[in-house]
This record gives sequence, C-alpha cells and structure tokens, in this order.
Amino acid sequence: MHITLKQFRIIEAIVENSSYTEAAKALFMTQPAVSMQIKQIEGEIGLQLFERSGKQIKATEAGQELLHYARTIRQQLEEAETVMEELKGLKRGKLHLTMASTANYFAPRLIAAFHHQYPGAKVTLDVTNRSGLLEALDTNTTDMAIMGRPPEGHELTGISFLDNPLVVIAWPEHPLAQSSSIPLADVADEPFIVREPASGTRMAIERYFAAHHLTLTPGMEMNRSEAIKQAVMAELGLGIVSLHTIEMELALKRLVVLNVEDFPIMRHWYIVHRNNKRFAAIPEVFRNFAIRESRALLELPEY
Repeated sequence: MHITLKQFRIIEAIVENSSYTEAAKALFMTQPAVSMQIKQIEGEIGLQLFERSGKQIKATEAGQELLHYARTIRQQLEEAETVMEELKGLKRGKLHLTMASTANYFAPRLIAAFHHQYPGAKVTLDVTNRSGLLEALDTNTTDMAIMGRPPEGHELTGISFLDNPLVVIAWPEHPLAQSSSIPLADVADEPFIVREPASGTRMAIERYFAAHHLTLTPGMEMNRSEAIKQAVMAELGLGIVSLHTIEMELALKRLVVLNVEDFPIMRHWYIVHRNNKRFAAIPEVFRNFAIRESRALLELPEY
C-alpha cells in the first residue's frame, strides 16, 4: 500500500471539515483535485473511505482507520522536527498540554513557574472534560494530560504528582456548617449538586458512598466545578469538589467545608501520556518538573 503524506493530510482535512469543498479550501487545492486523490487511495486499498450523510461527508470504517494513522504520522513528524531543531541548538521547544477543567485552578501557576525557568518554551494548553482528555491521549494529539487516575485499557501511563482532596461544601448558613463532626450518613440524604456521570470526580464520589453502604442523592447535575460552587452558594444543595477549586470562596467566606467523617476523599492528580511515548526535550523536562516541584509550588487552602 502506497499513501503519501499529502494524501494523509487530505483525509484529515475532509474529516475535520465534513466536506470535500471545505477541505480543498483549507489545503489551497481544488475540489476535483481532492476527489481525485481520494479515488486514487480507494483504488489502492480497495475500500471506500467516505460516504455522504445528508449534506455532510462521513468517514467509513476504513476512513476512520486511515485517519488514526494520519494523525499518528503527523504527530511523529512534528516530534521529529522539534528534536532536530533542538539538536541544532534552537531553543524553540513546544509543549502541548491538555488538562481537566478542575486542574485549571492550579495548573497555570505550575506552568508559570516552569516558563520562568524555561522562557523559550512554547506551551499550548487545552482544557476539557474526561472524555475529551482520553480522546486527545488516544489520538496522540497532545503530549500529556493533567487528570485523575487514567482508566485501564487505553495504553496510558499515569504518574501521580499532587494530592487532590475532595471535600463537602455548603453555604455558610447551612444547619450543619457549625458541626464539628458530621456522620457521613447524615449528609447522604442531603441533595447534592454533582458533576456529569462520566466525570472522574462523580465516579469517585459514588464509589466512596457505595463503599460505606450509602447512596449519593443527586439533586442537580453540572458539567463544571464553577457551576457547582455557584449552585451551592445559591443554597440549592451541598457539593463535593476538589479543595483546589475553592480557595477564593473560602477566603471570602462564601462557602464552608463541612466536617464530615471520613472526608476528605483523597484522590491524586496524574501526569498521563501514551505508553512508550517518545518525548521531545521540553515535554520531558516539564513532566519531570511537575513531578519534582508541584508539591512545593502549589499549597492547598486551609479550612
């Protein structure tokens, strides 16, 4: 099978734009030229790559498979280019970092400290939910991710580098706010503002309650920690969030942490990357920097 790098890029462009015409514009080609290249690939492999769905073009199973290889090859070429630049003494290292939305409360400080030591590093930062993190890692479109423990079956390496305690929060006038020791069973029946079911935080909380033979009572679902905090301040229910996310609200006395027995739930933040990933210099330096320095740089708020 002979497929050129140009043809791989055409496959990516068609998937990204769901259109031969828009892909041609993005690549500064004509639409007939794009169609001809796809027909040439299909003749080479004996399989159809795309099919029409309404007004859009969708990849077939064969098209999706070739898309995976196209992205992998492009990523490897970009890594090779970075390595070659560094071997020539060019201080233009790049880092593509993807993180969970909750990590955005502390990670910028870590990146700032790293950038102070390595001012030539160019950092691209994406913030997304857990499914977005796994997709970026699976498709090799990011160097690494900052997230909770990665699931099994994704060929990923996860290195714990920072504590992530989950605490129960309430508005200051909540009846339990002044209690010094609250049994977990006493809050189990309270309505909770929770993350979406696919959230790592949500899954950890439900496992924790189940381990204590209790059931969490979801009141409302929110897809961001910020939304949960606002809902709790509006007295719509209790919340369970990372302690990293409430530093300002604690200082302003807009939220309180309830003294619930067996809390906090101690989770951890992980640096996650694909197994056996070959890093260019800057991503590897950042990974080691985060593991080595984060606990000293990032202090948890007191409550």
